[in-house]
Amino acid sequence: MGSNEQDGVCYAQPKDLAGRLAIARDFVRRFDYDLPFVVDTLDDTALKGYSAWPERLYVIGADGRVAYKGGLGPFRFDPDELAAWLRAQ
Repeated sequence: MGSNEQDGVCYAQPKDLAGRLAIARDFVRRFDYDLPFVVDTLDDTALKGYSAWPERLYVIGADGRVAYKGGLGPFRFDPDELAAWLRAQ
């Protein structure tokens, strides 16, 4: 994507978990991301379990269960819906 290239956030596909972690750490550092961050395994266990491809928003409750499941992107990907849900909590 052009905007990713302009922002310098294009990476080669990682070959191991250390590579995925390095990309995640770079993201957290670059964007001062202060929320908990989870990195999937190389066999994409979370991606498959949550049907998250190409994009989907989830909120996991303190009990470890899914509290909110957004629509599958790109057409039903709705950050505003999630924001409204969060405000209502």
